[in-house]
Amino acid sequence: MNIFVSEEIASVCPEFVGAAVEAQVVNTSYSDELWQEIHAFEETFRRELTTESLKEIPSIAATRRIYKACGKDPSRYRPASEALIRRMLQGKELYQIDTLVDLINLASIAFGYSIGGFDADKFVGDTLTLGIGREGEPYEGIGRGMLNIAGLPVYRDALGGVGTPTSDNERTKITLGTTHLVVLINGYDGNEKRVIDNARFIQDLIRKYGRSDGGSYLIYK
Repeated sequence: MNIFVSEEIASVCPEFVGAAVEAQVVNTSYSDELWQEIHAFEETFRRELTTESLKEIPSIAATRRIYKACGKDPSRYRPASEALIRRMLQGKELYQIDTLVDLINLASIAFGYSIGGFDADKFVGDTLTLGIGREGEPYEGIGRGMLNIAGLPVYRDALGGVGTPTSDNERTKITLGTTHLVVLINGYDGNEKRVIDNARFIQDLIRKYGRSDGGSYLIYK
């Protein structure tokens, strides 16, 4: 995939750095070993964080700032990373979906970045562009129905929006039949080293749980 950052995003977040991990994978419905890793993070976060202090994690704080700069209330449309950690801190179980989605959620929790996971064979065209959602732009969030993405950062393919930091689109979602995975990490804090560390962490996870060689990653700004 060719990935571009639009001028409208660059103008509100010139420090943005993203990473795309691409791999051939085999999905499964559940991995007990993966969930042991997830529960270990849950225990650590419940000891160290509160629902207020989690907003101060640099990767989450930066995403919240960009929401505001783009015109969206981050307390109403929470970035996915914040929503996942908040759910753990409230003593709720994370949703168990399938192994690829679950490992992407773990990677988001571990680093605080909002991460999009996609079945790349469902993209239309070979280019993704990161822009800002417009009023009335149609977008069906996974498990959320039609979502108002006006003022949200959004990746678009040739047909329209496929991913925001709040929710990815039903049209390109991962299923048990997914074999071509693309994962996008959104570094609105501009911390390239940490974004790369997150990409490599994802590669490690898909080696362990996705029956994959880990694929490759690229950085885009």
